[in-house]
Amino acid sequence: MSLKHRGRAKGDPVTYQTPLPAGGVQMETFLPWTLVRRGLKKQVITPLDAPQEFLDEAQRERQVREMAQDTPLMRALGLAHHWQRLMDEGRFMSITEIAEAEGVDLGRASRIARLAQLAPSIVEACATGAASGVTLESVGRRAIPVRWDAQRELLRLS
Repeated sequence: MSLKHRGRAKGDPVTYQTPLPAGGVQMETFLPWTLVRRGLKKQVITPLDAPQEFLDEAQRERQVREMAQDTPLMRALGLAHHWQRLMDEGRFMSITEIAEAEGVDLGRASRIARLAQLAPSIVEACATGAASGVTLESVGRRAIPVRWDAQRELLRLS
């Protein structure tokens, strides 16, 4: 591989010697970039030509990666949405059947299943860590209102 293409393969800064009458001057080229995941594909975004929405999206992804996502609340949210999908597909007819199949107490299964009705903004706040006061116990023991604005008010989120 030639010296001109060395930086492209490795991602290192590329240094060129440019001939000048007073001798050579070294120039180093460095371009910062951000990797944004879009579904299964990854896209490189440079700050020189990146629209603001790409930079915002990259910042949100960075925040989500930095937060600890393996919390009991996040596992319960995932389980609630999985159980809801099983009932929507007709594999199970009720939470009682799911509790028996999973070997979980019916009361606990009911509290977990209620989490599938949370507003998307509350779920996102839990995932990013913005809703630090929301725990599995605080959400599961109360009756969750149907309206999303009432849910946000109940959990004191704006």
